[in-house]
Amino acid sequence: MARYTGPVCRLCRRVGEKLFLKGDRCFTPKCAIERRSNPPGQHIQRRRRQSEHALQLKEKQKARFSYGVLEAQFRRYFQNASSSPGITGEMLLQMLELRLDNVVYRLGFGESRKQARQLIRHGHIVVNGRKLDIPSYSVRPGDAIAWKGSSTEKSPYAVAKDRLGSTVAPTWLVVDGTTMTGRVLSLPSRSDIDVRLNEQAIVEFYSR
Repeated sequence: MARYTGPVCRLCRRVGEKLFLKGDRCFTPKCAIERRSNPPGQHIQRRRRQSEHALQLKEKQKARFSYGVLEAQFRRYFQNASSSPGITGEMLLQMLELRLDNVVYRLGFGESRKQARQLIRHGHIVVNGRKLDIPSYSVRPGDAIAWKGSSTEKSPYAVAKDRLGSTVAPTWLVVDGTTMTGRVLSLPSRSDIDVRLNEQAIVEFYSR
């Protein structure tokens, strides 16, 4: 499975703002944006107004980097969203939010989407009692997400349980900190998605 394996802090510097890709580290002075806000690469002082296309590209890249999706896969999400009833931009974000790795992260089982993806790939997560190792799996309302029985004896489970007390799940999800299980209550609406994105700019980028 193709995935980005480079330094994720570089992605935040590329778009010029925090994307919270490294969990708690992003809230400390060690955050790359706090230490070096300039973009990666050769540092040339330039002051120029960004074009409309550049701003649209930036929003698209922010969405891709935030959810850990590569270009070809992101384009497929957009094509599916554009052919679905509803507002294309909101449908795109809804599809990204319903990815299993994002749901595991939103429930507080993983510190970041990257860590949630790793938990899924290593077989620690079950959906409706069945082990799933596909991070891009799209969950549906009513699905139950839990830890595999044997995984409850391992350190990632203990760390997640300690962290769960400080995690607030979005309203379209519910999590039980005692049993470490979660459930999808409904489809997420735009107001439920706290990722700072201008989805209309993404639609305009692909509509050129």
